[in-house]
Amino acid sequence: MNPQKVMKEGILEKRSNGLLQLWKTKRCVLTEDGLRLYDRKAKELRFERMATVDCVEHKRGLIYFTVVMNEGKEIDFRCEQDGTAWNAEIALALVRFKNVLAVQTGRNRHLSQLGSTGEDDIEV
Repeated sequence: MNPQKVMKEGILEKRSNGLLQLWKTKRCVLTEDGLRLYDRKAKELRFERMATVDCVEHKRGLIYFTVVMNEGKEIDFRCEQDGTAWNAEIALALVRFKNVLAVQTGRNRHLSQLGSTGEDDIEV
């Protein structure tokens, strides 16, 4: 098992999906792979399924933001405005993840192009 580097740990509030849309406190851990939310059970929002972090609003010492998933699902959060805000940390980690993925994809494409040049098929 590969332990993930913890980039930030603390409390976030997540808006529930129910009719009343109440704010629920979650203990959260941000890793290189995504955001883990802990309540009675753990839930993970993986970067590979995230599209963006949007809709930042500052109101009464709180920052409100939305994590948009690839399939269009939006998950609303809020956090204290003190220190480095969660929305900034999540957005930066998402950019880092997508950059690493882009470099790996480019490297794999380059290696596959080198392998298909026909140079190995030359007879002497």
